[in-house]
Amino acid sequence: MIGVILAAGMGTRLMPLTKEIPKALLKINETTLLERMIKNCIGADITKFIVIVGYNRDKVIDLCPEIAEKYDVEIRTLVNEQYDVTNTSVSTFIASSLIGENPEDFILVNGDNVVDPEIILRIAECPHTGMIIDNFKELNEESFKIIIDDETFNEDKSISNGNINSIGKGLDIESSSGEFIGVSKVIAGDIAQFNEILSKLIDEDPQNYYDFAYKDLSNVKTIDFVLTNGLKWTEIDDHRDWEIAQNLVMELEKV
Repeated sequence: MIGVILAAGMGTRLMPLTKEIPKALLKINETTLLERMIKNCIGADITKFIVIVGYNRDKVIDLCPEIAEKYDVEIRTLVNEQYDVTNTSVSTFIASSLIGENPEDFILVNGDNVVDPEIILRIAECPHTGMIIDNFKELNEESFKIIIDDETFNEDKSISNGNINSIGKGLDIESSSGEFIGVSKVIAGDIAQFNEILSKLIDEDPQNYYDFAYKDLSNVKTIDFVLTNGLKWTEIDDHRDWEIAQNLVMELEKV
């Protein structure tokens, strides 16, 4: 299994913290977000990584060999040359099209996430293509919401299945099943169709999020919606999120 980490974005809402570095190199407890996510993935027995870089790419490219040596893992960096005029669909496709040449399961994570390590374990262990869905957090207008049709749950209510009716920020909060947190998995047998859908999304609008690809994929493949059931996480979009992330790391690492 491969860990794909998206770290190409500019992080403009975090200026001046991101004036010289991308978000993935911000440090909490002297550890970058990138290294912390790689450590989480190593805990799920992932030892091969692809990091998609763009903004201030050289600083990430220079750091990756140090992380690789420190943890005895393989890290390959790929560049999204159009990071400033595209979105995560393009960054994802750069990695997934390469993986598709020799298909292998991969976990896809946003480089600006801080998560309970158990979240990575859960997505790694799910048998199908899967998405981590927060079913506890109070949703708001900025939440990347998901509506799942004909949702059915497994015995312990940790995973559900169904078709994705809609996904995005503009959905009705009351109708939503939860929030997609930017942690997902694509199994080897689904990569070809995932890439076809991604390619169409990019043709429609290179500013599309990769998240939308799962909607069409859910119509033809089984997707596991792996529930957080209270496990904590945060994305880091702005300064308020940055404060939340620092507090969350202190809690998770019991500092």
